[in-house]
Formats: sequence, C-alpha cells, structure tokens
Amino acid sequence: MDILDKFDKEGKMRIIQEGVPGKQITISHIIANPDRLLYRKLGLDPSVDYSATAIGIITICPSETAIIAADLCIKASAAQLGFVDRFSGTVIITGTVSEVESSLRAVNNYCKEVLGFAVCEVTKT
Repeated sequence: MDILDKFDKEGKMRIIQEGVPGKQITISHIIANPDRLLYRKLGLDPSVDYSATAIGIITICPSETAIIAADLCIKASAAQLGFVDRFSGTVIITGTVSEVESSLRAVNNYCKEVLGFAVCEVTKT
C-alpha cells in the first residue's frame, strides 16, 4: 500500500483501527525474589513483609476475565492479590515462589480446560 492511499480527497489521513477479541493469556510470569524497589514502584502494600517472596503477573483477554483470574489466584494458594484491572486484563499477585506458581498454573489450567483459552507457558525470572 502506498502512503498516499492513506489520505482522503481532502488530504486528511485515514486511520483504521480494529480490535480482534480473543480468549487468551498472553503473559503468565513469576518474578522470584524481586528487589523491594519493584514492590514500591508497582504500588504494592509497603506494610507487608516481602522478604523471600515473588510477584506473579498475568495479562488476559478479554480483560474482564481478570476478575475470574484474580479469584482463582487467591483460592489456589495463600498468594495475596496485589492488583487487578478489569479494563487492561492485568492481575498482579504476591507470595512465595511456590504460592505464586500454584496460582498462575491454576489460572492457566482453568482458562485452558474450562474456558477454552489459548494460554502461554508460565515463565520465571
């Protein structure tokens, strides 16, 4: 497509935006033993003792499914819910590495087996 094809007869640029809804988990990641600065920058509760803990991050689409993911996370282990955004589809949890991993795997399994989502692997740094 030629760049000139993007302009209408009045010389105004035409922009076409489209969203393709899907059912997928795009990120399911564990940050093991993060620096305390990361907790503060994420706005997580500073009164919690974060020593020897982990942060779990999930990004899910459709974004409202983040509510279900958050519920599954806190039911699957003793992980704590740090943040849930039903508009962006982001869920952040904290806990020990094993708690966070259990929660993320529970969300992945439920979304794949029950909701028919495409899921990514749980990764860890």
